[in-house]
Amino acid sequence: MSRQTNAAPILIKRKKVVAAQGHHGGAWKVAYADFVTAMMAFFLMMWLLGATTETQRRGLADYFTPSIPINRSSSGGSGMFGGNDIHSADDLGPETNQGNTMDASEDRSEADSFEAIEDRLQGLGAESATMTEALRHVVTRVTDEGLVIELFDLPGAPLFHGDTDEPEPILSVLASILAEVFGMAQNSLAIEGHTRTYTMVQLNDPRWTLSLSRAARMRLLLESQSFDPSRTARVTGHADRRQVMRNPMSVRNNRLELILLRQSG
Repeated sequence: MSRQTNAAPILIKRKKVVAAQGHHGGAWKVAYADFVTAMMAFFLMMWLLGATTETQRRGLADYFTPSIPINRSSSGGSGMFGGNDIHSADDLGPETNQGNTMDASEDRSEADSFEAIEDRLQGLGAESATMTEALRHVVTRVTDEGLVIELFDLPGAPLFHGDTDEPEPILSVLASILAEVFGMAQNSLAIEGHTRTYTMVQLNDPRWTLSLSRAARMRLLLESQSFDPSRTARVTGHADRRQVMRNPMSVRNNRLELILLRQSG
């Protein structure tokens, strides 16, 4: 005798669980990192445009232009902004364009003369052992003020005798060299004297008088080499107020800075 039941059959359902995607994946992180990097590059570029001079901006443009060599001066190029300032002359009126073109031409000519002077100084170093020894005391740099030619003491090889303004023979050689290369430009000249720090126990602090008298002596040395006196714009002494070495007592802080001043304001 069979037993009958009214119970409903039991059904078992199996659900396939799929791992959630979307924000639990890593693709969005890569995209976000690319976005942040792009924004950092953009703001860095905007900061550079606001914090640099036109000459420096042209130099940056040249650096990122693969079709031209990198050098001390800038001649423009086909890179970002075509090697020009972001405010292109095409966006300005004709009178402003003409003035900007003339200014740009003058700036380029001045930059070329500065570069020619630097190249000449480098070339002179190969002419004789005396020139090579003298030019060990020289470094150059171009600033917003002009071309700076720095003459400095070396350990055991000072430019002046002791703590005086009496020049050593090497400084006379340098004066002859500089009088020659200064003939390659017509810019006015500023001469600045700097000294190392002296101990405060000295009875007479020589820093101010020494820096000024050394700058004045350099002026006389140049004039003795037929440098035009009317080109000298100023002669100043800065004592030890503008050190170039961390050690204020370093003899490297004893130096003269001869600046060919920019003609444009």
